[in-house]
Amino acid sequence: MKRTTTVIILVLIVVVFGVSLYYLWSKNQEDSVTYVTEKASNETIVLKTVATGSIVPKEEVLIKPNISGVVDEVFVEAGEYVKQGDLIAKIRVIPNVSSLTSAKNNIASNQTALQTAEINYKTQKTIYDRQKELFDKGVVAANDFDQVNNTYFQAKQQVEQARIDVQQARQNYDIIKTGTTSGLGNIAQTQVRATVAGMVLDVPVKAGNQVIEANNFNEGTSIASLADVKKMIFEGKVDESEVGKIKEGLPLEITVGAIEDVKFDAVLDYIAPKGVEENGAIQFEIKGTLEKMDSTFIRAGLSANASIILEKAESILAIKEALVQYDDETKKPFVEIEVGDQKFERKDVELGISDGIFVEVKSGVSKDDKIKVWNQLQGVPNYAQQ
Repeated sequence: MKRTTTVIILVLIVVVFGVSLYYLWSKNQEDSVTYVTEKASNETIVLKTVATGSIVPKEEVLIKPNISGVVDEVFVEAGEYVKQGDLIAKIRVIPNVSSLTSAKNNIASNQTALQTAEINYKTQKTIYDRQKELFDKGVVAANDFDQVNNTYFQAKQQVEQARIDVQQARQNYDIIKTGTTSGLGNIAQTQVRATVAGMVLDVPVKAGNQVIEANNFNEGTSIASLADVKKMIFEGKVDESEVGKIKEGLPLEITVGAIEDVKFDAVLDYIAPKGVEENGAIQFEIKGTLEKMDSTFIRAGLSANASIILEKAESILAIKEALVQYDDETKKPFVEIEVGDQKFERKDVELGISDGIFVEVKSGVSKDDKIKVWNQLQGVPNYAQQ
């Protein structure tokens, strides 16, 4: 009796287990997802890459002194507009003792040379006068008189040249001592003037600072920097993975962090031929000239981003990238079009430009086709267009 009961219980367990397995299998065969659909639409797709950088003047001019010394007075401040020739600063010369002594000795040397030339000139003039008198009487031959005349003329030129050398030596002495001399006027070396018109971007010195003139061994001290703020450029860098996609002449859209809701158009006009390693990646410098800035004032050095427009298509038929599926074998794209209630048919499509969200559809679907959203999440409401 006990054995029969055990067998019945085992049979019941097997039956219940089998019914459960069948129920689970049948439920698994049912598609629990109700698919929604979306339609194609007219979109403007822009394929672009972004470069970071800053806005800088197209041409920035550094104003440097022509002589070393101490800044006596500064006449401009950053932000002011100046014209070419306007006075920027005045330099007070601190003479070098060695150079001053050398210039003083040079004056004495040239004065001695002048005295010698004057004595020689007087001697040659006496000879010339005597020989001319004899020549007029016919006593001296013409060839002999010509030699005397030439010697007299050379002596006269030597005196004039010696006087010029003395004057130059004195002027050089004055310049070394004071930075200027008589006759220089507005070109006195102690007066630092603007070489171009524009805005003063920076004045890195103040009264009392020592400055050095530019020479072969030193680039000199900058008194001020000037630039035309109406001619600005974007200067930034792009990664080596993107540099192969860009070329000169492409349009740029510049956004400046400090100026909200304003975009500036620019043209890419320079790509560095050589990259520079930064933080383990190779970066290439690019430059783009801003166009039509109008009345917007952009301060030099502001950080900015440049969207480099690689390709642009306006008012084209497009669908969301997420609606596209790819064949496992051929890797060709296709979508599923609704042909009945929750019934879909596969259609191959030809795709074009994509920005990662929308992709252009060149053929395969129309604007009225309902495309299956094949990768929607279960249990999550989808309010896409039916």
